[in-house]
Amino acid sequence: MADKKSKLAVIKTKPTTESVHDFINALKDEQQRKDSFELLEIMKKATGEEPVLWSSSVIGFGNKRYKSPATGREVDWLRLGFAPRKANLSLYLMLNIKEQADVLKKLGKHKTGVGCLYINRLEDIDIKVLKKMIVASYNQM
Repeated sequence: MADKKSKLAVIKTKPTTESVHDFINALKDEQQRKDSFELLEIMKKATGEEPVLWSSSVIGFGNKRYKSPATGREVDWLRLGFAPRKANLSLYLMLNIKEQADVLKKLGKHKTGVGCLYINRLEDIDIKVLKKMIVASYNQM
């Protein structure tokens, strides 16, 4: 079977030049601001990269072009990141979440999506386990 032709998809979520610190400081919830700054430092240390605000609410580290094996569609996306949402902190880890079942049992209170990890507050989880997941996710790329 021949390879599908590559086509770069245009998506709404793109890197901006907006200040990540200003974005976090503008969060209304004090605990969310505190947790966001802590995640920011954890991810900076794990990646060695500076954070970039993607669109209006995703804080990302690194940039990677992903190609769908099914469609050939390519998209530029962050290698690692998080978004402080109203209900929780959404972490974008480039790990197969289903394959992380044993690690997630040790993490603490959380929910998962297809490629996301949802945490209400950092105090609800084992931060050492999260740090290991963050490093594994970044290094997998």
